Amino acid sequence: MSLKAIKPADLFAGPANFLALGAGLGLAPRAPGTFGTLLGIPLLFLMPQSLLGYSVALLVLFAIGVWCCHVCAQALGVHDHPGIVWDEVVGYLITMMAMPRTTWWVLAGFVVFRIFDISKPWPISWIDRQVHGGLGIMLDDVLAGLFSLLVLQILLRLL
Repeated sequence: MSLKAIKPADLFAGPANFLALGAGLGLAPRAPGTFGTLLGIPLLFLMPQSLLGYSVALLVLFAIGVWCCHVCAQALGVHDHPGIVWDEVVGYLITMMAMPRTTWWVLAGFVVFRIFDISKPWPISWIDRQVHGGLGIMLDDVLAGLFSLLVLQILLRLL
């Protein structure tokens, strides 16, 4: 399957595309998911400090993601086009829930999340193949974020 090349004009086709394409980071010619995940780092520092506030913000960002990823995928004509990176942003923010916001943990979270997102071990790979639409685009990264959070929480307790 050949992928539609994303043009800069696609970024400004509407708010859904702008968000789904990570404000342009998804336009990176190589590793758009990695570049898109970078958007999660400054957003992390804008997230509420309390676990309840963080969780509510994550739910809102997830709901926005289901919508914007669905709309953008339809506009591009490709389910889960690599340029759609809002799911990576939310997955990374899940990874960092209840984690210290220090340089070491921010970078460790980035690396661990990218490993799970790229390798897609079961059941992430199953969700990636079986669940479609905006929900499907988001869910595999949600699960990658949860797996990454688990790894980081174990490391936090061991170190």
